[in-house]
Amino acid sequence: MRWTVFGFAVVLVVAAGCSGFTGTPSQSAGTADGQSAVEVPQAAVTVTVTAVVDGDTIQVAYENGTGDTVRLVGVDTPEVHTENDPAEFEGVPGTDDGASCLRGAGTNASSLAKQRLLGETVGLAFDSNLNRRGYYDRLLAYVVHDEALFNYRLVETGHARVYDSKFARAERFYAAEDAARSERRGLWRCTDPSAVTRTAIADGGVITESASGVEIANIHADAAGNDNENLNDEYVTLTNTGDRPVALSDWTVSDDAGHQYTFTNLTLDPKGSVTLYTGSGTDTGAERYWDRNGAVWNNDGDTVSVRNASGETILRQSY
Repeated sequence: MRWTVFGFAVVLVVAAGCSGFTGTPSQSAGTADGQSAVEVPQAAVTVTVTAVVDGDTIQVAYENGTGDTVRLVGVDTPEVHTENDPAEFEGVPGTDDGASCLRGAGTNASSLAKQRLLGETVGLAFDSNLNRRGYYDRLLAYVVHDEALFNYRLVETGHARVYDSKFARAERFYAAEDAARSERRGLWRCTDPSAVTRTAIADGGVITESASGVEIANIHADAAGNDNENLNDEYVTLTNTGDRPVALSDWTVSDDAGHQYTFTNLTLDPKGSVTLYTGSGTDTGAERYWDRNGAVWNNDGDTVSVRNASGETILRQSY
């Protein structure tokens, strides 16, 4: 059952060991399909994210050193530690392929949470329509990061379905879910799992679901001589091994330290490749330049992460 919300007031109560405040809606978090943004509540308490259990559950530390487990309000990401029931995700077939695809989508949701939240200082806000704590005594909260609502981002990008409850922002969350499903973003690609291919992540054998045939073909981390003086001998090459063009615009390549390059205006044809050089040059369809003034890739080991325009981890390879 979907709950329609006509108004909302948030009474914010503090977590254990912290003083209390009253919060009010303060601003908006991104948009889905051009719709008006969801209201972002004012945080009641500031915490540090110490661990990501999965896409919708994190562990946090308060300023006084105590810890807590937070279950994100209004969202449900596919499981990574137990089996998924495809019947919980509208349109996903109740087959082994459907369940396998959802596990990959769960891995992607966890990766996004780690990328955006792990080690970060975030705000927690609470919903007056819900109890402060849910199953297993976990804190039920909105996570506010970079002035945006991370819970909403998970739904908007297709990393999560809406968890059916009486939370105040349900109407906007359901609108974002409908848009994500209609455009087959993220987990909603699993409505047709036969169209999803599997790309093995080299460090650990985890499987990330990818609708593309893009692979990391070459990592050349150790440039001849001084890396910082020979930046264009440090590069990463991506190859499209599939039989369809892949739009790479807004895809990113990053390292363990958080250096990130974003592709623009690029479509990779079948069997085509693009090489990303660390230094400077003239961009072409086959060559892109990061335009950095120092080396990126560590010679003694690093990780190349490739994420699509929705922030999903498509490839991750360590060397």
